[in-house]
Amino acid sequence: MTYLLILLVIIIIALMIYNIVIYKRIQNFQNINQKITGLNVLQDFMNTIGEYTTVDEKIQKINEIVIEKYNIKYSTIVMFDGAEYVIKASNVQEQHWQALRNLHNQEIFKDSIQTAMPKYVTVNGENERLPYQTMEFGRAKSAMFFPLYIDNVYIGYWIIESGEPHAFDKIDTTILEVVKENIIAVYKTISYQNTVESISRIDKFSSLNSAEYLYGLGKKIIDKYTTSTVCMFKIINLEEINKKYNRETGNEIITEMSARISESISPEYIFVRYMGPKFAIVFSGIDLQSVVEFVQDLKNNIEDIEIQEVIEQKDEKKKKTVEPRYVSAKLNFVLTTYYKGTALENVTKKLEEYLDNANKDESDINNI
Repeated sequence: MTYLLILLVIIIIALMIYNIVIYKRIQNFQNINQKITGLNVLQDFMNTIGEYTTVDEKIQKINEIVIEKYNIKYSTIVMFDGAEYVIKASNVQEQHWQALRNLHNQEIFKDSIQTAMPKYVTVNGENERLPYQTMEFGRAKSAMFFPLYIDNVYIGYWIIESGEPHAFDKIDTTILEVVKENIIAVYKTISYQNTVESISRIDKFSSLNSAEYLYGLGKKIIDKYTTSTVCMFKIINLEEINKKYNRETGNEIITEMSARISESISPEYIFVRYMGPKFAIVFSGIDLQSVVEFVQDLKNNIEDIEIQEVIEQKDEKKKKTVEPRYVSAKLNFVLTTYYKGTALENVTKKLEEYLDNANKDESDINNI
């Protein structure tokens, strides 16, 4: 009997050890699986940076990945743009956005923002509502709030929500912290692009977008195609016109030339005032050889335009007594091919360097 009891004890101890070993293996497997999932999510984030053009598209796609991979009911990313809080991505109905973009004003989340620590809120019953909810009684019953920081600078927050009370009681917050850091890493990576998109302006005299447009919204159109032709040209006698006549006459040439070119090209082609006397046209989806003849005709037509010297109002007497003078632009063109997925800014820089280093009297169409 004693031997039987000892055998039973040994069996029980062995089973306990076996269960502990199995539990540890399961935990290790779960940790490995979580790491693999995290790596896969990060890879999806990185792919998003390359596949989508604008910052808003990239952030929206990142939010969709988070919702899908982690089976989250609602996910919202809110960023502070320096002036106000803006919802960059959300799968919540727009009628609730006003409440979501003002969570930084809620007392329940202020400590979280100050300490950079996540905040979990939930209700106990179906008839209760979360503290930050106003008009939305039944949508969310639990939420986790994550303040977002880049280099110790607060930039906004990410909030996930569920329609079930206590939905995040047992969730592994370390995984969500990894997701949060991935969101920050991606946002930090594309913050330069966000700056470029926001500083694009309309030029006063040409009514064209500035060069920054090429690398933001313009690139969205360009990258619909595998290859495109980038054309840059320079008004080589603009400085001479400004000196010999006046700057107003030079501005009139820019205005007339830009209007003529804009009328003659497709909306799919991107035409910008690159810098000073330099302009750029991207013929989206068109190969270089197909562009050359068109550019030659364009050059001839623009150089045939004669602009009368602009006489300032204070020189009205001169306008009546002096024979009017006319001036035309002289253009130097350079073309090259852009391939989707490569750095467009490097292509335009190469064209700009060619025009800046060309003979000052060169007026031609060159392929590089």
